[in-house]
Amino acid sequence: MEKKLIIAHDIEKELLTAAQEAAPEWTIVTGKDEEQWGQHMKDASVVAGWKKAMTPYLDQAENLEWVQSWSAGIDSHPLEDFEKHNIKLTSANGVHAFPIAETIFAMMLGWTRHIHTYTRQQQEKKWHHAGLKLELHGKKLALLGAGAIGKETAKIAKAFGMEVAGFRRSGEKEQYFDQMYKLDQLHDILPECDYVVITLPLTKETNNLFTEETFNRMKSESFLVNIGRGEIIDEEAMIQALKGGKIAGAGLDVFATEPLPEESPLWEMDNVIITPHTAGATEYYNDRVIKDILIPNLKSFTEDKKLSVNEVDYQKGY
Repeated sequence: MEKKLIIAHDIEKELLTAAQEAAPEWTIVTGKDEEQWGQHMKDASVVAGWKKAMTPYLDQAENLEWVQSWSAGIDSHPLEDFEKHNIKLTSANGVHAFPIAETIFAMMLGWTRHIHTYTRQQQEKKWHHAGLKLELHGKKLALLGAGAIGKETAKIAKAFGMEVAGFRRSGEKEQYFDQMYKLDQLHDILPECDYVVITLPLTKETNNLFTEETFNRMKSESFLVNIGRGEIIDEEAMIQALKGGKIAGAGLDVFATEPLPEESPLWEMDNVIITPHTAGATEYYNDRVIKDILIPNLKSFTEDKKLSVNEVDYQKGY
């Protein structure tokens, strides 16, 4: 029986050739539009780059065995349906490590060195010190998540001489982290931390992890960065914490509702840095998804072996 792979993106010829070489007997269909992939869903064995519009095709996709997500976060995928149909799922975890770590430090340095303030002042042709005084060096960072993004962020933090307290489900130690804790220890450690960075996936355990009580535990001088998922934070509680001085500021790439509604007070807050869910954007995105994840997994799949990179555990949610 013919094996078919759908890559639901417009990819470079070089990457298509590399994928074809990994599975020379397969038919590979590419293209991001439904008119390009829709007719092939019924007999595709693998789909790379799942889209919401594909979900109605699931019941007729009798040959589908594996989905390769084009993103690290998989919370927008129909996980229960995948599990019910015995469809394996692999994420794009690791693709974003470099650009997201750079975004995290852009936000922390931007806050610490008042770049966001000076950018506003530049628009007004205003020459003012703006109370600049902070440094990253020697400060304590709470880093929630010790996956590829967390590890790269911790590595860079050590170059700034920061103390890194990590948080992960297992509590297992990891290189570049000075301490490692479980998430249920978060409230005990937050009062010590100058910077708090969230790189966690959205799961039942992390949903609404940051509440009013959490913000009350944080230093009033602390700066929060969230590049995980907006739903990890009670957004209204965060807004009140920012307004009331419970925390000093926040760098936010993700939000509970996206695009961020125009009426959100976050847009107008001087102590907030906003990016439009672009922390992972990079010129190497497709290259890394295909060469580092899809192709190694495709080779394993064609040899009836376990998928070697980033297979999702449906029970854990990542």
